[in-house]
Amino acid sequence: MRLLCSPASPFSSKVRMAARHLDIKLEEIHVETNAGPALLVDNNPLGKIPTLLTDDGEAIFDSRAIMHYFDRQEGGLYPSKKGKRTEAEVLEALCDGTKECLLSIVYERRLREPEKQHQPWIDRQWTKAKRALIHLDAEPPKIGKKLHAGHFALAALIGYLQLRFEGQWEADHGGLIEWVAKFERHFPDYQAMKPRA
Repeated sequence: MRLLCSPASPFSSKVRMAARHLDIKLEEIHVETNAGPALLVDNNPLGKIPTLLTDDGEAIFDSRAIMHYFDRQEGGLYPSKKGKRTEAEVLEALCDGTKECLLSIVYERRLREPEKQHQPWIDRQWTKAKRALIHLDAEPPKIGKKLHAGHFALAALIGYLQLRFEGQWEADHGGLIEWVAKFERHFPDYQAMKPRA
């Protein structure tokens, strides 16, 4: 299977870590979404990453659909008990939504001239992200014997914060820093697979 992705993308990171955890072999193809390469837009009309191209010629997107596809293929990404599964799915949704807020800030700053950047929009996205971080820091998910999709989503989120928002969040969120250190003990490939420039 081929994964159209980017090393800096937190959504790509989540999927890559999950695949490694499940021992799913992926050929990673790095794409620049702003360039709209044919391989990406021909398989995903939204032109977004990650996009998974299966050996059967199927294109699967977005990251949560890919995670559920992996779970159907190999199992183990989502708990079998309904309540625990819901917890994992809600955690994944919260982390993914937070990443969307952070990406909105990055794109606003990167793609607009400074005088055209809309600070109220940036502030609104950061406020939402901070609320999520406060919630996650106060109630970090437990790591038991098995890692699940929510764990990978949170690890990718923290990695993206470390990459793009260094020095802007750590002082208030020591619980998340402790959590990701614990996660790395369960998933030693974290440093190599977290979002990076």
